[in-house]
Amino acid sequence: MIRIPFSLLPTPVLKRLAHKIEGISYKLSKNFKFLHKDLHNAQIGFDAKEYMGACLIASFSLFLFFSFMITFTLILVGQYDLIVSGFIASFLFADFAFFQQLLYPKLVIRRRVRDIERNLIGALQNLLIQINSGVPLFDVLVNISGSNYGGVSKEFGKAVREILSGEDEVEVLERVALQNPSKFFRRAIWQIVNGMKAGSDISNVISEVIISLGEEQLIQIQRFGSQLNPLAMFYMLIAVIVPSLGLTFVIILSTFISLGEGATKLIFFGLLIGTVFLQFMFVGVIKARRPNLLGE
Repeated sequence: MIRIPFSLLPTPVLKRLAHKIEGISYKLSKNFKFLHKDLHNAQIGFDAKEYMGACLIASFSLFLFFSFMITFTLILVGQYDLIVSGFIASFLFADFAFFQQLLYPKLVIRRRVRDIERNLIGALQNLLIQINSGVPLFDVLVNISGSNYGGVSKEFGKAVREILSGEDEVEVLERVALQNPSKFFRRAIWQIVNGMKAGSDISNVISEVIISLGEEQLIQIQRFGSQLNPLAMFYMLIAVIVPSLGLTFVIILSTFISLGEGATKLIFFGLLIGTVFLQFMFVGVIKARRPNLLGE
């Protein structure tokens, strides 16, 4: 069970308290149709009604905490006129936190998809080698589930546990594919399942899947390369041009309006911090756009 972001309370406490407001949370959850599917794909351990209730309680506790802290601080400094503004700021922050909590399952899904797809080609190549060596498919699934293939190993481990419980191998693989948010993983497993149903040579099916994923990987690389050109121009703008022009402007401006030493240093530090922040943001954008199939 994951920890809900911006929450001051532990997740088990939120889950228990969510049952106290089932009526409100059920009505609100119907307005967010995506929540049920996202929670299922993210495997968070909540249903839509419970998660909505947990988010409401978490954001309300956040509102109470910040309202108390801001009000207490304003009373200490004697700024009684700003107490209402403090309540408004606390409400806006709690409202922002609430919507971030509702979108959190989508973030978990993206992380899960990335973890699966970056290991998928390597896992399938290992699968093909073992199949060609005469190892039965179930034993191959067991071997990969114990290997270091990230999300793929977890998915195969889930399939192995269900097969060991007595379920049919084909049905288990179909269900694992159906419940997975990665389209490439679903496509690969479904092709393997269809080959098993048709009695085809599994090694040929897996070879075709690997070739198909390799072609998709090449397309993603080309798309990623075309996106790097405008991103490089953006980086030159924020990392070179803006800081240089900003420094020149501050130097010229300080000669006209006689900026004090403290104000000048503050502006320079502001430019430095802003430039560093934008460069970290740029690195984050590059990592977010990097194709999942490229691996580590």
